[in-house]
Amino acid sequence: MDALEAFSPLTGDPMLVVDLRSGAGMAAPDTLATACARLTQLACPSVAIRAASPTPEAATLVDRFDVVVDSETEAAPILETVARTPLAAMALVQLLRQGAGLGQHDSLIAESFVYATLQGGREFASWLAARPPALRPEPSLEPAVLVRRTDGRLDVTLNRPTRRNAFSAEMRDALVDALAIALGDPSITEIVLQGAGPAFCSGGDLDEFGTLPDPTVGHAVRSTRNAARCLAACAERLRAEVHGACVGAGVELPAFARRVVATKDAFFQLPEVAMGLVPGAGGTVSIARRIGRQRTAYLALAGVRLDAPTALRWGLVDEIAG
Repeated sequence: MDALEAFSPLTGDPMLVVDLRSGAGMAAPDTLATACARLTQLACPSVAIRAASPTPEAATLVDRFDVVVDSETEAAPILETVARTPLAAMALVQLLRQGAGLGQHDSLIAESFVYATLQGGREFASWLAARPPALRPEPSLEPAVLVRRTDGRLDVTLNRPTRRNAFSAEMRDALVDALAIALGDPSITEIVLQGAGPAFCSGGDLDEFGTLPDPTVGHAVRSTRNAARCLAACAERLRAEVHGACVGAGVELPAFARRVVATKDAFFQLPEVAMGLVPGAGGTVSIARRIGRQRTAYLALAGVRLDAPTALRWGLVDEIAG
């Protein structure tokens, strides 16, 4: 059976795992070239368990895998996620592969298309059906985003502390409006993005998930009012100061900043694939450009929490404060 049929959530195995520690012998050049090509075409995630001293073949192949780990233990949470949401896992790795060859704008559009497609899929519908009914929160008298200008500095603060700054439509619109001030005024030389309360941002507001009329409207919204695009446009002037939970949008959005400063208690997590989705706030662009395609895929597929020291070592943050 052809590899594209053998490794697919529809017709075969939903994930390919290759142990590069086995020390396979020399392969013919044409066989190796075929393997490299097939790894970039598979309709499923490919995971390599790396060798301490790789063979020449392994060294050639390793960059073509979607994820590279050091042990079966590291691969285990990926296997669990893929078993639960194989279609979202497939879409994630395909998106990351394609995004490596696209510009920033086109990558954000591609992410939005994939996110919209999955919103209409069975895996997201299953996750949504299993959730308790959404609660309508009490309306807040406080703005969802606080904006303060001091000379050439613009402070932008996510301000839903009782909801751990869950990223709502209201917050998205307010953040876009705040960043428009900086984008329209080059005399603002410093933009500082922060979060009020115990967490920088706990991710998308789950009570709003599935409330849009249809996924295409969601794509139209992201094509029109996209906080990720605005953050990318002012990235050179932008510093993000993050703390506590930085989940979903809470890690995707600050990753656009030229400099990210985290507190010691900060942790970072991408939970979307387990929900039947992919990161949809720009993370397949911003995070991948900070830490690379393979580590981004690992974060999203494993769903693990990354602590601040590891995030610093990987390059997801630039400094740990205090």
